[in-house]
Amino acid sequence: MTDHLQYSPNGPILIVGGYGTVGSELARLCAPTWPLLLAGRNPSKGQTLAAELGANVSRWDLNDPEPFSATARAIVSTVNDPEDRILRAAVRAGIPYVDLTRWTSRMLRAAALANLLQPTAPVLLSSGWMGGIVNIVAASLSQEIGGAQSVEIAIRYDVNDRAGADSVDFIDRLGQDYEVRRDGMLATVSPLSDAIWVDIGGHRTKVARLDTPEQLTLPLALGVESVATRIGFSSNASTSALLAAKALGFFRWGRGERWTGLRRSLLHSPGQGGSAIIRIDVHGAKGSRSAVITDPAGQAHLTALGGYLGLRQVLSTDSTAGVMFPESQPDIAAALAEIQSNKVMVGIE
Repeated sequence: MTDHLQYSPNGPILIVGGYGTVGSELARLCAPTWPLLLAGRNPSKGQTLAAELGANVSRWDLNDPEPFSATARAIVSTVNDPEDRILRAAVRAGIPYVDLTRWTSRMLRAAALANLLQPTAPVLLSSGWMGGIVNIVAASLSQEIGGAQSVEIAIRYDVNDRAGADSVDFIDRLGQDYEVRRDGMLATVSPLSDAIWVDIGGHRTKVARLDTPEQLTLPLALGVESVATRIGFSSNASTSALLAAKALGFFRWGRGERWTGLRRSLLHSPGQGGSAIIRIDVHGAKGSRSAVITDPAGQAHLTALGGYLGLRQVLSTDSTAGVMFPESQPDIAAALAEIQSNKVMVGIE
């Protein structure tokens, strides 16, 4: 099986998963600027959106061995790509590529694979929380204080928000310890450990450890010595249920396929909409800064905005071939301004 992609500077932006929860938000952000090709398993589900945006729709089922063919100017993946099909096809064709949906170990594997394939176009691994928005804001705060020594990220996950199935993939990782940087040294931590109470945009929220990619990339890109990301929920009952399941060892003995539905039911009960709120605290030798990111349009919109900024990053004339992360872009201030111009509030203290 070999997928056949071809680069064209006049081609469309190919969004894989382009009519899903995040993909449709991304398509709406991109449509005024670029022609679009929306790909997914069930093209019929994308016809209404395609008609609204003047886009085309094509079938690409990553579980189907049938080869996929298309011409594109750039590719954004908003779906899980466990066999790296999209990544391989993009790199082989020399097409700029943005990936929004990988947990840390898969992102690390993607970085290694992309480097082995010797890309001739940018490969942006933008799977930090909310499509790399957290990475960009943390990098901006770090610049303000002349370099960060530690970064603390607290996420308030709104259980009433719209969410696709892939958005809770992190729950499958809650039974596996992971590595972080602590005081410049590698340390192994357990998911849902180190629970603390944090004020996140006026909401007192209990948050606990979560394995997210920015805990790997911020030390690599910015030299941060300690990074900790924690998550809590708008519903105290949801937080308590998750921590209780952890205490019972459910995420270790319930890791198999048999328990997938039950694991995900703890979180994946999407509502009609909610707000995405994240607090970031940065500390360095020359001071401290804090920011609260608030997107009233919710996490799907905020993640899509991260993908849109990533797309602009890989298409920039300043962009170079090879693997990169959102926080490594040359103009962090411009990226932050773009976030704020899209009705996302970034309150900096």
